[in-house]
Amino acid sequence: MKKVHSDIVQFRGSHYDFGYKQGELLRDSFILPNRKKQWGSKNKNFLIDETQAKETLLAFAPRIWEEINGLADALEWNMQDAIRDFGGYYLEYTRSGCSIFTSSAYMVRNYDSSPEGYEGRFALYQPTDGGYATIGPTMQITGRTDGLNEKGLVMGYNFINRRNSEDGFICNMIGRLVLENCATVEEAIDLLEEIPHRRSFSYVLLDRTGKSVVVEASPRSVVARTSNVSTNHFELLTEENRYQMKDSVRREETIRTHLNETTDAYSAFRRLNDLDQGVFSEKYSTASGTLHTAFYFPESLEVGFALGPNRLPLMFDFDKWLQGERLLAKRINGKIDTKLPFPHMAEM
Repeated sequence: MKKVHSDIVQFRGSHYDFGYKQGELLRDSFILPNRKKQWGSKNKNFLIDETQAKETLLAFAPRIWEEINGLADALEWNMQDAIRDFGGYYLEYTRSGCSIFTSSAYMVRNYDSSPEGYEGRFALYQPTDGGYATIGPTMQITGRTDGLNEKGLVMGYNFINRRNSEDGFICNMIGRLVLENCATVEEAIDLLEEIPHRRSFSYVLLDRTGKSVVVEASPRSVVARTSNVSTNHFELLTEENRYQMKDSVRREETIRTHLNETTDAYSAFRRLNDLDQGVFSEKYSTASGTLHTAFYFPESLEVGFALGPNRLPLMFDFDKWLQGERLLAKRINGKIDTKLPFPHMAEM
């Protein structure tokens, strides 16, 4: 088992200042040089029409644009490079797994992907220039893989397919936009219907009313359905599914089979985090191993987070943090059974 960690980032202030602070932190990090090595010559296939990307970001995410400017200034990068690395628009994304279960009171989710794309950052951000405060793990610095906002809206996404992509935002930036701009499930659905999507993903939403929906989103269509379980296949937009869905269907059936035994948040967390329950995955070599398990409570604004299997979650009281209480913890520690490197922990 390899010891792993996620760094906890806390910040209150403007988006530009948040970007600048993150840029300062990244100067001495392994993340950016490792990412450059990973991408290599493929960089030319990623992006971007800078003008188009800027126009789209300013239309849907003007505050994120300020954050990207702060990152660029701190790192002394040109905007072409900053948009490519942090803009979350029209960029290739590693495929992943993921399983999500909700009740009216909480969401619990496994984030499944490759360690080589996991940046090990968990951010609490309270903006002073607009947008809701958020908590959750980051992806590509500005994006979020899942999370909770101050209004009690919870979001997590599941990968569906990379085929037939079009120009648009990728999943982690979409997650950030939902959390920072929406207070309810209905507002989130409206936003997901409006923004352009690069890939096909399911976005699972839960708010303080207890309403839980799965939004199936592709570059061509967006539809919402009421459900409390989501893995890696669409049930409505079936034409967008991958050819191989056996493991996704198996995980969904495993969760549903044991729903009657899942009586509270902790038992739901154990259902997804324990190795012997049939949902936690160790398929790291195929980019579908479970990296973190998280659960979110819309009413109390509590969050639990664990790296690796069979772990007790580290608990966060986001409501107290919003009132000005600073977290003393610097890292979330865990263990994962893989030989693959994590880009934030050592040179690759």
